Amino acid sequence: MPGPYRRKKHHTGDTHFKQIYRTKNRRKDLDEIRDDLENKAEELLNQETDPDKPGEGQFYCIHCARYFIDDFSLTQHYRTKAHKKRLKDLEKQPYTIEDSQKAAGFGSFSN
Repeated sequence: MPGPYRRKKHHTGDTHFKQIYRTKNRRKDLDEIRDDLENKAEELLNQETDPDKPGEGQFYCIHCARYFIDDFSLTQHYRTKAHKKRLKDLEKQPYTIEDSQKAAGFGSFSN
């Protein structure tokens, strides 16, 4: 019965947008951030000014891989739940290839 409550199918052909939506706001993964912390933390925290980045690249959270417009925004970000969760995730030890092989049943299980 067609009426005001009929289901509309306006978004049936939007599957080609799926990849765009998934990668538009792509952030760094935890292993990439760990590499940044170990290898180039000083370089990322003391960047040259770049007018194309927010805050000219001077206010950067290395744990979340995000730029901020000013120091106030950066200090507010340090208090957020997302930043604290990212810090907690970075404290965990990453999986190694040996761990993944043991989980898959390959290799020896003795330490």
